[in-house]
Amino acid sequence: QVQLVESGGGLVQPGGSLRLSCAASTTISSINRATWYRQAPGKERELVAVITSGGSTNYADSVKGRFTISRDNAKKTVFLQMNSLKPEDTAVYYCNADVTIVGVSANVWGQGTQVTVSS
Repeated sequence: QVQLVESGGGLVQPGGSLRLSCAASTTISSINRATWYRQAPGKERELVAVITSGGSTNYADSVKGRFTISRDNAKKTVFLQMNSLKPEDTAVYYCNADVTIVGVSANVWGQGTQVTVSS
């Protein structure tokens, strides 16, 4: 299957931390550029963080200094470490990636994982 599987979401108190994972299926040979998005209730989808195939990163201003995107190429997995979480971080988080499949490029979305920050 061509699939990105997300995990790590859940309920956390303000100030807490979560680590999201985005793992590529066997059919995907590699992840190239990867992006984390989020969508809060009643709001538009928002870009959170980007990591290139070479490891360069970029973040939304709202998460700079708190979130870290990283990757493990051997495991074909992208991570989002989220620290100092705030209620406004509550959203469904989606992994999106440009991947290589049988020698060609494709863009794939994960199913989303819910992050709820509440006391």
